[in-house]
Amino acid sequence: MRRKRSATREGAHVLIDTYGRVATDLRVSLTDRCNLRCTYCMPEEGLQWLAKPDLLTDDEIVRLIGIAVTRLGIEEVRFTGGEPLLRPGLPGIVERVAALAPRPQMSLTTNGIGLRRTAAALKAAGLDRVNVSLDTLRPDVFKTLTRRDRHKDVVEGLEAAREAGLTPVKINSVLMPGLNADEAPDLLAWSMEHDYELRFIEQMPLDAQHGWKRDGMVTAGDILASLRTRFHLTEESAEERGSAPAERWIVDGGPHRVGVIASVTRPFCAACDRTRLTADGQVRTCLFAAEETDLRGALRSGAPDEEIAGIWRTAMWGKKAGAGLDDPSFVQPDRPMSAIGG
Repeated sequence: MRRKRSATREGAHVLIDTYGRVATDLRVSLTDRCNLRCTYCMPEEGLQWLAKPDLLTDDEIVRLIGIAVTRLGIEEVRFTGGEPLLRPGLPGIVERVAALAPRPQMSLTTNGIGLRRTAAALKAAGLDRVNVSLDTLRPDVFKTLTRRDRHKDVVEGLEAAREAGLTPVKINSVLMPGLNADEAPDLLAWSMEHDYELRFIEQMPLDAQHGWKRDGMVTAGDILASLRTRFHLTEESAEERGSAPAERWIVDGGPHRVGVIASVTRPFCAACDRTRLTADGQVRTCLFAAEETDLRGALRSGAPDEEIAGIWRTAMWGKKAGAGLDDPSFVQPDRPMSAIGG
């Protein structure tokens, strides 16, 4: 199995919803700021960032993670952004979370630009592994997609992460029509050559400019058809997948694997085990949720840990059955990916 799960837990000490799903994976956004301007995420001029007083402090982040781990059954913590490497206190946050008992598994989703200088320190602080966004092998296409000329920095960041032992190093790639939609086989071959695990992610309706269109996206089916022009793919079993968002295929008999996260065309909501905390202290039960629950207010008003845990439990109890992307009434969330955390 790809994820370990505790066999039994008391109901008062888990984040369970009315459909019986238990959240054991916490995604924590550390900042809404980013040093790229990816076309599928935000406009070229950027966004109105959160004011510093609205952001959770380092102490508040560690306290909320501690509540989640010690009182609510969280086993894995993923640090996200915006770009989490822009958070000045990141190594200290990681070190303090690593000291929790029980110790959660910790990973980081990053654009990789700052990894060359931070990978070793993050490993020393206790980080287990990283996911790095890289959508293309072509520097000119990278510049078009991200509006920044930083391709070399990302490649060097990947190398630094591998050398530091932040493994398995996973690469997240989004394919866009007319830009990099033809690169799936090349990305896979390159990833295998460098011992990275590649995962393609369907473009999701989380861009700040609300320009996403279903009929303009590269689907999981498109990606797999492209990969099969060069590779033989053997699908892993549902048992092997567990609650992981990525469907995975063994490439050419192994040992390498490739994943596809088909959030739009093949949703996996029934097995979702995630809860999300925004950089300004809001609980989100789903990436596509229209509602949030405020924990920052409770923190700053002096609420004890058990009261905050109770607010969190109530929020998760109301989690919807699915994201609703196939519902004609679906409305894209007002908050973009950079504010929510991936």
